[in-house]
Amino acid sequence: MQQAWPFPFLIAHRGGGKQAPENTLAGMMEAIKQGYRAVEYDVKLSADNLCFLLHDDTVDRTTNGNGLAATQSWAALSQLDAGSWLTEAFANEPLPSFATIASYCHHAGLASNVEIKPCPGREEETGKAVALAAQQLWSNQTTKPLLSSFAYESLVAAKAAVPALPCAWLIEAPWPEDWEVKLKAIDAVSLNTDEALLTEARVKAVKDAGYKLLAYTVNDVERAKTLQAWGVDGIFTDELTLMQKAFS
Repeated sequence: MQQAWPFPFLIAHRGGGKQAPENTLAGMMEAIKQGYRAVEYDVKLSADNLCFLLHDDTVDRTTNGNGLAATQSWAALSQLDAGSWLTEAFANEPLPSFATIASYCHHAGLASNVEIKPCPGREEETGKAVALAAQQLWSNQTTKPLLSSFAYESLVAAKAAVPALPCAWLIEAPWPEDWEVKLKAIDAVSLNTDEALLTEARVKAVKDAGYKLLAYTVNDVERAKTLQAWGVDGIFTDELTLMQKAFS
């Protein structure tokens, strides 16, 4: 990694955790309000290939719309209400473009873990598009974003498109015994894993191999303290206030 590691131990999951609508500008603002210096969020492609923030393959859960995100244009997606599902206080909060969130993070001094979240069948094109967008959006920034994904194909495409951007492989159960081979193949700087998979021995192995280690989604203070004691570099959390109080 050509830059210093930019992430503190606490990273706000999907922007505002449980305290603001996920993957929205309001979420990023909540992270700042809570004293966070780093956020994680999901980026995918609209039907007309614009990078925007959304976790699911459909818009049903977190907006007032319905259907597959991959079939909808940015013009249509940008009109959806992505806040009312959490509380009416966030009514009419829009789905944000990647560019909007990048600009806010620059202004607010937030480090970004950008999760590449491709719709099924769009792994390679999404990885490439997000990497190229990130390269442009952070062109004048010293600290670059960390690109992560469960979709290994997306990371391969992202690294091929923009080799200089740091990346992390996201994993879930079962623990992959070939994790080091996979990380080396994409010149990754970090392994991002489900916290439930971590043992002290696994943490030691990853750290001894020279990689950073981030854990999701950690909402229990004692578990967070245990992971920190083992050497985990950072955790993604939904409990912004609780964790900030525990670690401040």
